[in-house]
Amino acid sequence: MQNFITNDFLLESETAKKLYHDFAAHLPIIDYHCHLSPKAIAENTQFENITKLWIDGDHYKWRALRTLGVEEKYITGSASDQEKFLEWAKAMPFTVRNPIYHWSHLELLRYFNCNELLSDKNAINIYQETTALVKTKDFRTQNLLEKMNVELICTTEDPIENLNYHQQLKKSSFKTKVSTSFRPDKAIMIESNTYNTYINSLEARTNSEIKSYKKLKDALINLVEYFHENGCRISDHGLTFIPFEITSEKTIETIFEKRRLGNNLSEKEKNQYQTSLMIFLGKLYHRKGWVQQFHLGAMRNNNTRKFKLLGPDTGWDSIGNYPIAQNLSKFLDCLDQNNELTKTILYNLNPSDNAIMATLIGNFNDGSEKGKVQWGSGWWFMDQLEGMTNQLNTLSNIGLISCFVGMLTDSRSFLSFPRHEYFRRLVCNLFGEDIEKGRLPNDLSWVGKIISDICYNNAKNYFDF
Repeated sequence: MQNFITNDFLLESETAKKLYHDFAAHLPIIDYHCHLSPKAIAENTQFENITKLWIDGDHYKWRALRTLGVEEKYITGSASDQEKFLEWAKAMPFTVRNPIYHWSHLELLRYFNCNELLSDKNAINIYQETTALVKTKDFRTQNLLEKMNVELICTTEDPIENLNYHQQLKKSSFKTKVSTSFRPDKAIMIESNTYNTYINSLEARTNSEIKSYKKLKDALINLVEYFHENGCRISDHGLTFIPFEITSEKTIETIFEKRRLGNNLSEKEKNQYQTSLMIFLGKLYHRKGWVQQFHLGAMRNNNTRKFKLLGPDTGWDSIGNYPIAQNLSKFLDCLDQNNELTKTILYNLNPSDNAIMATLIGNFNDGSEKGKVQWGSGWWFMDQLEGMTNQLNTLSNIGLISCFVGMLTDSRSFLSFPRHEYFRRLVCNLFGEDIEKGRLPNDLSWVGKIISDICYNNAKNYFDF
C-alpha cells in the first residue's frame, strides 16, 4: 500500500508543493499559546511508554473512544497502558475524516518514523516499537521540542504560580525559549463556587489581605509585575463571553464585599464586576506592553455526572452560542477611547461568529502597528481542515491575511507540534490553488514571502519576547 502521509500530503498542485517545500517547511515554530507542563520541560521528563506520552490527557482521543462505545476503564480508568493503547489502535480506523486521523498519523511519522496505518492488526508491534523509542534520551521533553524545530513556546499559568520552572529553564542551556502567559480567569469568575477559596490563595501568594476590590487590584498589579520580570509578555482569558456593564467603583466594592461574605450575586452584579476587572486588566496590559488573548465561546462541563466523576478538561465541553459582537466591541472601544488598547488576539469557538471576528478586528487596527488586533487561528473544535480553511478564507475576504500571526497548538501534548506542519500545508495549498486558477500572480518569491510571514515572521515580529 502506498504511504498515506507523503512528502506532498495535502498539497494538491505543483505550485502548492513548491510553496510549501521552499517557503514553509523549514521554518522554526513559534507556539505562542499552549498548555504544556513547564515542570516536565524543566525536568526534561521521560515518559514510561507511548500511552503516557500520546494518549493520557488527550480529550480529543477520549471523546472519540467514548463515541465508539469504549468503556471508561480503557480511557481514564484502571486498564493497563498497553490495554489503553490497543483500544486506541482499534479505534483509529473508525476516526476517518476526523482531524484526529490526520494528526495521529502525522505524529507517528514525524516522531517515530512510522508510516503504517494504526489498527488492531499492528497495534502490539507499534506499541512495543514506539515504547522502546520513548524510553531513549531522544524522547525526553526537551529533545521532542528540539526535534520539531520549536524556537519558542508560551505556556499558560495562573497568577498564583511562582514560575520556578520557567526560571530554571531561563538559566539552563536549553535552546527553545519557554515563556509564560498570565491567565487570571479564576479572579474574574466571581460567580464560581471556588471564588473565595481562590481569593484566599491570592492572599497567600501575595502575602496580603484582600478585603476589598482595591486590594484585589493591588494584588494583581504585583503579580503582573512579577510575571513581567520573569519574561511574560502575554495574557490569556478563556471566557464564555465578555460582558459589558459599567458601574461605579463604589458599587464594585459592594459587590466584592458581598461575594466575600459568601452571598450569591445577581447576573447584573456578576457582569458589572467582570466588566470592571477586565477593563482594569486591559489597561494594565497596555501599560506593560503585553499582548492580550481572549478565547471565547466554549460551553464547559456539560455532563454533570461525568464532570463530578472525572473533573474538568476530560472531554465534556462543546461550542456555545453566546452573544459576542456588541459587548466585545464595547469592551475594546472602552480601552481604545484613551488609546489604552494593547495588542489583542481574539478567538471564537462558534464558526457562526467568523465574520463578526473578521470585521471587528478592523475597527481597532488604528495604523499604529501592523496587525495590532488579530483574529486568531481556528481554535479547539475549529482546529481542523475545514475550520482553519474557513478562518483563512474569511480573514482573506474581510481583512488582510498577510498580517496574520498564524498557528498555535493550544495543546497539553508534547507530540502536538506537527499541527503547525498541517497548518502550513493547508496555507500553501490555498495559495497554490489561487495561483493555478489565475486568482493570484504566478510570482512565487512574493507569495512565498507572504506564506513565510504567516507561518513564522509575523509572530516573530508581533510578540515582544
